Amino acid sequence: MHKSEHVLLSGLGAEEFAFQNGVQRVDSTYFFVQRRWDQLQEALEEDKVSLDHDGSKKSSSTALNKQDEGKYGTVGCVAMDRYGNLCSGTSTGGLTNKKYGRIGDSPLIGAGTFANNQSCAVSCTGRGEEFIRGTIASDISARMMYLHESAQDATFQVVQKKLKALKGRGGCIVVDATGNVAIEYTTSGMFRAYRDAQGRRVIAIY
Repeated sequence: MHKSEHVLLSGLGAEEFAFQNGVQRVDSTYFFVQRRWDQLQEALEEDKVSLDHDGSKKSSSTALNKQDEGKYGTVGCVAMDRYGNLCSGTSTGGLTNKKYGRIGDSPLIGAGTFANNQSCAVSCTGRGEEFIRGTIASDISARMMYLHESAQDATFQVVQKKLKALKGRGGCIVVDATGNVAIEYTTSGMFRAYRDAQGRRVIAIY
């Protein structure tokens, strides 16, 4: 953000830029996890694409196209600081056995991640294709700015109507410019927690 005039870098160029700016290099074996390797082998064997948090057959996983009721493995965060600045961050494990250099919604601003001090900050989780097609994160902000909807109303309209119409599965967390929190999801559950300026703490799954 501070050392390049570009908004988004990817691939080998992004790697080279990171190394030039002091990011530590590690051997690829550093990232090896047996469970994830087994998951990849299973997906390759069945020629299926599976969600990042699905286990092996031993843990009763199902493939993505079987529409399992997952709670999604993305980790996202939205926050408003004491000066009113809003920010959003979204990490992802992606899809196992994904094809053709697929990029998901998490790194695409407006799809799975978005923040605007005039409206809200949004972080999404779920199958990225539908979030990309629906520009889900930025659409919540747009409804707030142009239709003057509350964060809760805008989030409900986008997730429960637009995302569902796209057959999208997942959800999002939102904080608006006055610190109000909105959460919606189309799955059976979504791990989530928040704390506000009044000291309220909420932790929930369903």
